[in-house]
Amino acid sequence: MARINLLPWREALREERRKRFLVGLAGALAAAVGVILLGDHFISSAIDRQVARNDYIGKQIAVLDDRIKQISDLKARRQQLVERMRIIQDLQGNRPVSGRIFDQLARTLPDGVYFTDLKMVDKTLSISGAAESNNRVSELMRNLDASDWFEAPSLTEVKATTAGALDQANVFQLSVRQTQPAAAEDAK
Repeated sequence: MARINLLPWREALREERRKRFLVGLAGALAAAVGVILLGDHFISSAIDRQVARNDYIGKQIAVLDDRIKQISDLKARRQQLVERMRIIQDLQGNRPVSGRIFDQLARTLPDGVYFTDLKMVDKTLSISGAAESNNRVSELMRNLDASDWFEAPSLTEVKATTAGALDQANVFQLSVRQTQPAAAEDAK
């Protein structure tokens, strides 16, 4: 006789397959949750590392900004020192010039003329004084023009004044530009 199995083997096989499917599904779900947790941990640690790098870079930028400010301050201080040195060198170089100017003023001063006021602005010398006559003022201007240290004398005003019954004086104002003679320029 033929052997017939009346047991529900198909249902048992289906039940076995369903159990394996559920176990596989639970394993895949656990693996997916594990991968997600590992990924989250990796991304969080990467973010923390980047934040630490950004903080480090920010601190280094602040240090470099301080150094740049110090360099700017040093450059400004250096520029001030250079300006001071230039002024001192100009003063040292021009020290004998003022003595020469007074010497030339004394040499060009004719008899009967005296100065009451001298002012020098840049290279222009303003002279106020008194003279016995207009001829003496003219002689002073010719002497200033002939000097190597002065050029272009310009008479601003002449006034005749009487100081007493016999004394008569002419008060004058003139301006002249100070120059350096050619020999002095070559010596520099």
